[in-house]
Amino acid sequence: MSALAPSHFLAARAPVWASSDRRSPKARGAVNTTPRAAASAAGPSFLSAVEQAPPDPILGVSVAFRECTDPNKLNLGVGAYRTEELKPYVLEVVRTAEKMMLEAEYDKEYLPMQGLAEFNVATTELLLGKESLAVKEGRVATVQSLSGTGSLRVGAAFIAKFLPGTAVYLPSPTWGNHKNIFADSGVEWKEYKYYNPATIGLDLEGMLADINAAPSGSVFILHGCAHNPTGVDPTMEQWHQIADAIQAKGHVPFFDVAYQGFASGNLEEDAASVRLFADRGIEFFCAQSYSKNLGLYAERVGAINAVLNDAASAKTTLSQMNRIARAMYSNPPVHGARIAATVIGDPTLFARWNEEMGEMAGRIKTVRKMLYDDLTKVNPDKDWSFVTRQIGMFSFTGLNPAQVENMTNKHAIYMTKDGRISLAGLSQAKCEYLASAIDDSFKSVE
Repeated sequence: MSALAPSHFLAARAPVWASSDRRSPKARGAVNTTPRAAASAAGPSFLSAVEQAPPDPILGVSVAFRECTDPNKLNLGVGAYRTEELKPYVLEVVRTAEKMMLEAEYDKEYLPMQGLAEFNVATTELLLGKESLAVKEGRVATVQSLSGTGSLRVGAAFIAKFLPGTAVYLPSPTWGNHKNIFADSGVEWKEYKYYNPATIGLDLEGMLADINAAPSGSVFILHGCAHNPTGVDPTMEQWHQIADAIQAKGHVPFFDVAYQGFASGNLEEDAASVRLFADRGIEFFCAQSYSKNLGLYAERVGAINAVLNDAASAKTTLSQMNRIARAMYSNPPVHGARIAATVIGDPTLFARWNEEMGEMAGRIKTVRKMLYDDLTKVNPDKDWSFVTRQIGMFSFTGLNPAQVENMTNKHAIYMTKDGRISLAGLSQAKCEYLASAIDDSFKSVE
């Protein structure tokens, strides 16, 4: 049998004195006169054909913002809460929970694949309610994962493996990373109608038509509350119609719940859509995130849930989700999960957390109303009511890419090209400035 050929990309790393004589140059009396830089002449890298990835449409906004020197600059791109002084905010309950954890002297041992048990119990009850039959009957499979993104990724991998050939339908528009997550998992994605640019509202008729037209058993991504990027949510009456259509076609809902408690300031209200489906006996997946409502952006705390019709299916599903997590990242981090479990499980901290969420949501509602008032002042002939009809962290302004470019180049207001602005990054002092820039962009750029 002939010898294997040497690796072409490792060959250049062989010592320059390599030959049939394995002694060092010193032992052989040889003098190496070859410059070290000559190793670069071995040829192009084996990765030279890799193309440059496009910049992230959201995170790239922050990079450009940091490089800007305009004193009036505003970063309305990234969905992260800011105080009225536009500073990052660490919740009081998070600080308190961390002190309690430090005093408890917890260790740093690995978590199980499923995650922190106390967190999984707490997050399921927070989502579905303590009196949920699905919870009481053991029909929920829950795995702690890496915030909303990691939870979606585990769910996508599960779909690829156990629902092969099933397409995932995403609302148009949706959070930009949804497409990456499912595509990179090998799951085909399509879009369904959601937003009506003419009304700057929900296209319920188009949405229901697309649900009915999709092959039975398709997966539909649904934003549980505070739709990103539009801020346009169905009413409860409309949620009932959506549930009717999905149930009639035997589709699989996959909720993305990134803003529970942060959208309206009320945990129960923001979970109403998910609980409706659970109460109606519709099986579904749900990804949760604690980045926004607890401000644990860097801790990567979340969960993937499968709410099913029987406990036996929940048990086998849990085992397979654990296996996927094991191959993907082995086990999740403990610190943020313990913060969340501590806050949810302690009655005093839980009550204060609800107050803090109300305060954060209230600040966003205040600047939303002020922006509407200022827009109405600068241009009373235009209907700006969509600003206050939308909910949550974002507002979908209706600005097109050329108008967004004007916002940035002329006014130093940084936002995503689809016209989304994060009201969490807006202060009361800047509302009038933003309103003037929006009005100018609509008027001066087509």
